Amino acid sequence: MGRPTIVFLPGLLCDQDIWRDQIEGLGADFDIFCPGLMNHAFIEEMAQDVLARAPPTFSLCGHSMGGRVALEIVARAPERVERLALMDTGFHPARPGESIGRDSLLRIAFAEGMTSLAAQWLPPMLAEHRVGDEQLMQRLTAMVERANPDVFCRQVNALLHRPDAYKILSMIDCPTAVIVGGLDTWSPLAQHEEMAARIPGASLTVIEGSGHMSPVEQPGAVTAALADWMTIPARLGVLAAAY
Repeated sequence: MGRPTIVFLPGLLCDQDIWRDQIEGLGADFDIFCPGLMNHAFIEEMAQDVLARAPPTFSLCGHSMGGRVALEIVARAPERVERLALMDTGFHPARPGESIGRDSLLRIAFAEGMTSLAAQWLPPMLAEHRVGDEQLMQRLTAMVERANPDVFCRQVNALLHRPDAYKILSMIDCPTAVIVGGLDTWSPLAQHEEMAARIPGASLTVIEGSGHMSPVEQPGAVTAALADWMTIPARLGVLAAAY
């Protein structure tokens, strides 16, 4: 029997590098699979692509948009998910007026390029005291620059048309960790408290001193939380059809 696998799903405009520290910290004990989510324009398509490429069973960790993909994966194939971690994410459909802000960022990406987009988009994602961290900003900017406006357009479309995952939460029957940066203003603590309350047996971990980009803002704390999560015995349950 092979080693357990952790599937890491990145968020909007993020790639495997968002999980670099967690991969280094956990890779000695677990197999790691980090698929990209840049080729599809709907959450459902992203989830199906991950399922097609992932091993038969796995522990699943999604950050931001990746958390929404993770919920869709659990809805489609609960028997394959041994554990679930949802980080700096949400479960509601698009909010009224949400497209206005996202369309504004899309215009910057197409008119001015990804570097300009990063300069506008990243600072509000971070805890205020981390915005001045030049090394962190360079790392995140480089990640955004590895994408392109077409990728951003597809992912924005996916988020604006994301499924309402509310009814999925109470049906989840595997060990679930809900993790959030204590200073995350984009996906705030209250949202995660509600999510954890609706998932049977879920734990809630607050990453102090972190904004929305918890895996890179406070990598040690996130890695420790995920290491604890992976010690929980896998519990495969059955999720009734959500759709």
